[in-house]
Amino acid sequence: MRRVELWRFQVPMDAGVVLRERRLKTRDGLLVRLTDGEKQGCGEISPLPGFSIETVEEAQSEALLWLQAWQTGNDTDLPEMPSVAFGLSCALAEISGELPQAADYRAAPLCTGDPDELFEMLSAIPGEKVAKVKVGLYEAVRDGMVVNLLLEAMPDLRLRLDANRAWTPLKAQQFAKYVNPDFRSRIAFIEEPCKTREQSREFARETGIAIAWDESLREPDFAFAAEPGLGAVVIKPTLTGSLAKVRQQVEQAHALGLTAVISSSIESSLGLTQLARIAAWLTPQTMPGLDTLSLMQAQLVREWPNSPLPCWSLESLERVL
Repeated sequence: MRRVELWRFQVPMDAGVVLRERRLKTRDGLLVRLTDGEKQGCGEISPLPGFSIETVEEAQSEALLWLQAWQTGNDTDLPEMPSVAFGLSCALAEISGELPQAADYRAAPLCTGDPDELFEMLSAIPGEKVAKVKVGLYEAVRDGMVVNLLLEAMPDLRLRLDANRAWTPLKAQQFAKYVNPDFRSRIAFIEEPCKTREQSREFARETGIAIAWDESLREPDFAFAAEPGLGAVVIKPTLTGSLAKVRQQVEQAHALGLTAVISSSIESSLGLTQLARIAAWLTPQTMPGLDTLSLMQAQLVREWPNSPLPCWSLESLERVL
């Protein structure tokens, strides 16, 4: 006996969250629960505004069609919309037992605010010290000075930088000019520093700073290849598609000797805990990029360890199906 349930959620965000020049006041999405006999599985479907090709409304319509078919015993292919395919595949993987329970709850903290607070937080972390800095939101010179300050102050710190294609080649060079060449090897990678892939490749050649592909993975002409200066690929499952596709991309990256990083698209705590399990399963040697729960004002259904945020139950959400 199969049963399907679908809820809509809207979680308030911190006031300062801006995505591609749009302020994100709430994180909107859907939670799905599949029941097949004695087994249950959950998933999150939450397109990311400005990044996903589908809206929440479109995702809901697509999910409803698939859910109604699945409930009647029709095991159709997963929908094409990435967020829908990912959420439904997670629910199915929980039912089948494919998604292991073990999770990697480590997260490279997102550096915002007071550097002194960051130093204190990182100093308390045992073992590898990895942090993430968003660059490209302010002046490139300022970004370079901040990154240089962090690397100078903590000799055992490695930084992951994310530019979201914000820089022209000139601004990218202005950034690099303010980062001591002796520190550049401790920049694990910078995600898509320039507006085009070729400009980013040129930046890596000229500066010696490793780059990572992120948005490029979702473009139709992208092909996995080992390249000089390329250190990693950043895989955001909500933007990628089904678990099978995520797994395929991880395996392609590893076969080329590249680091694969599982990264969030600002999912709720339910989605983040699943991403932590996916990271432990597919990329056990690499710290995932999941430090986004602090951008929200509440958790959903499943709690992230040690989070002080209140946790909303399914009963508090809007039932769709």
